[in-house]
Amino acid sequence: MFCHYSYSLNPVEDRPLVSKDTNLIVDKSSMESVLSLDDGRWLHPTEDSNFQFLDDVRSDNIPLSNLRQPLPPPVLAQLQQEFRPISPSKVSDPRPGPAKCIQDEPSSSNSFQHLHVPVRLMEDFLRLARENTKKNLETCGVLAGSLKNRVFHITTLIVPKQESTSDSCQTLNEEEIFEIQDKRSLFPLGWIHTHPSQTCFMSSVDLHTHYSYQIMLPEAIAIVMAPTDTASPHGIFHLSDPAGVSVIRKCQQRGFHPHEEPEDGSPIYEHCSHVYMNANMKFDIVDLR
Repeated sequence: MFCHYSYSLNPVEDRPLVSKDTNLIVDKSSMESVLSLDDGRWLHPTEDSNFQFLDDVRSDNIPLSNLRQPLPPPVLAQLQQEFRPISPSKVSDPRPGPAKCIQDEPSSSNSFQHLHVPVRLMEDFLRLARENTKKNLETCGVLAGSLKNRVFHITTLIVPKQESTSDSCQTLNEEEIFEIQDKRSLFPLGWIHTHPSQTCFMSSVDLHTHYSYQIMLPEAIAIVMAPTDTASPHGIFHLSDPAGVSVIRKCQQRGFHPHEEPEDGSPIYEHCSHVYMNANMKFDIVDLR
């Protein structure tokens, strides 16, 4: 699963509340009244207690033996203890929808321009990824090209510097990719990556990655190469539009996670119907690794 950006969960910042009123005086009777509400669920203070709070209490001569600190919320503690990585094949829907027939559709703003892929591109990419595939590591690449006579052509395969695991791939030094595209006046037409030991599908991370391509260019494609999947060794996908695009746009989760099905019952992603394999096209390979 390819990832252009590093996603991480942002922990809630736990900032102690410090009063700015230096003339505040703690009422001893009020404090004892609050402490008398102890129902047995509080524990004795530990070394991790709020020292600012204890210092204020000491200044008013309140016995420390009467102070008890509350536990962290039990739900949060339980989530941290039970956290386990989710397998990418067990989230989202690993079954893409069928390609929609666009031959009979009238030309409109919602219809896709045709996109041509060189026949040898996928084979050559697998060759470049061979060493990683042997190590059960993903490999990713960027597909770029041009627009001629209202048809997109993939003319360049860019293999960036990257970090990989068995189910993820993250590009490094992305400015190098942009520089190549800019110098050659290329459109970013999509991306390609391997599933070295998994089947051919789009994970939740893949869907979020592809969203960033598809919102820039509706014709952008995601090619998945799964050399160990004898039933479907490769697939060319995109988000269903508008249903799948809307689901990913609204989703704020990161990492591998399940998605709700679109309201109209359509799949989140599907096989592309606007892509044609072209045996006569030549293409360049720029390997930046």
